[in-house]
Amino acid sequence: MAEEMLSAGKWAKELGVPEAKFKKAIKEAGVQPDAKKGACAYYSRKTAEKMVKKAGK
Repeated sequence: MAEEMLSAGKWAKELGVPEAKFKKAIKEAGVQPDAKKGACAYYSRKTAEKMVKKAGK
């Protein structure tokens, strides 16, 4: 099965973190998306969970 890839906003909602805090954590950490499709950036669950810790949940 392929790994689940979602946008930052969708991960924030799913993991119960404010979207702005989640996106700020990604930007400050300099994290590159795990996949890109056009202008959209997608992240894996592993990356998203790391960012939740940095966002301070």
